[in-house]
Amino acid sequence: MYEVELGTTEYRSQTRVVGMKKSDRFRHTYMIGKTGVGKTTLYQNMVLQDINAGRGVCFVDPHGEAIDYILQHIPKNRIEDVVLFDPSNLDFPVGLNLLEWKDESDKDFLVSEAIQIFYKIFDPEQTGVIGPQFEHWMRNAALTVMADPEGGTLLEIPKLFVDKNFEMHKRKFLKDPIVQEFWEKQMAKTADFHRSEMLNYFSSKFGRFMTNNMMKNIIGQKKSSFNISEIIDGEKILLVNLSKGKVGEVNAQMLGLILMTKLQLAILQRAHVPNEDRRPFYLYVDEFQNLLTDTFISMLSESRKYGLSVHLTNQYIAQLPENIRNAILGNVGTLITFQIGAVDADFLKKEMQPLNDNDLQNVPLRNYYIKTIIDGTPYEPFMAKGFAPAPRIEKNDYSEIIRTVSELRFGRIA
Repeated sequence: MYEVELGTTEYRSQTRVVGMKKSDRFRHTYMIGKTGVGKTTLYQNMVLQDINAGRGVCFVDPHGEAIDYILQHIPKNRIEDVVLFDPSNLDFPVGLNLLEWKDESDKDFLVSEAIQIFYKIFDPEQTGVIGPQFEHWMRNAALTVMADPEGGTLLEIPKLFVDKNFEMHKRKFLKDPIVQEFWEKQMAKTADFHRSEMLNYFSSKFGRFMTNNMMKNIIGQKKSSFNISEIIDGEKILLVNLSKGKVGEVNAQMLGLILMTKLQLAILQRAHVPNEDRRPFYLYVDEFQNLLTDTFISMLSESRKYGLSVHLTNQYIAQLPENIRNAILGNVGTLITFQIGAVDADFLKKEMQPLNDNDLQNVPLRNYYIKTIIDGTPYEPFMAKGFAPAPRIEKNDYSEIIRTVSELRFGRIA
């Protein structure tokens, strides 16, 4: 009956299973709750149900422990389906190039998202740290390095402004007259003093990634190690370990934003695929507020028609900018609230009527309130209890085999 089971609920003295049907999952799910209340266990159980059923899954983990758990529970028949992206593996870095494109129409989207990524990391409140001048340089420089048939990367962008030979080499591939004009009429006529002043401001945003060997070996590769479109269409398993303790908070955010941009592009490209050929794909993102741009959030309402089911979770509402918060609550069909604080309870009680602040603040551990849609019809929220961590369906733990296979297939020797 259900495609995934979420837990159990007591109804008229009977214990009933709580779950979600396939069609309802594409209305998306948002889950909120304090740390340690059971959110990760619920996600793990859902991911493993999808994996055991042969579905395509991407799970983005900002801590790493959930990825380790999932790896230990992957069945033998899906070993070859796993793509493990673990930036902390310095011996076999996996390439992830944001500026890699397939069709000319991809370029503008990727450049716009690249600019949004820098806003998200360096100027989330848009106070002017990133501004029109940065955008202008970034857009023209990115289009310049992308014109090279051999490809271009984010880390090549600052080099355009300090290495004349490199600039001229990249420019010879340009066909866009507007970008040519940027170099010939604007940059060539900019006084050295102003150019130097702007260059320091511009290059400083790239410095931390260019001097970090881990990041250089990942985002400096011209060809990405895996194709997200192939993962989606082939119903593969993409596990993303963005452990902030191992790779650093800013690095983890940059890699997560790049990955989500590439996934978003792959989903949008499904517009050219007949509806009957679009295989469902299930995305899970923990602490999503750091990893999704405004463009991705605004795509939620359309992504269901492209076969993408999105599951998002975080700890409290204040982490979300108002526009993202409104887009999430306006587009998700299933809202799950574990134990939350007074501020969140006051805000979410409007969404979870007839529950009140006290109900939402005093949820027992591993229990939650769920407001969901069943066959397209919304239902009032009710309490459910999450399952214990899912048992391994096979006796053996194939996690080390999976790590090795993924390293050999997608990593390169540093």
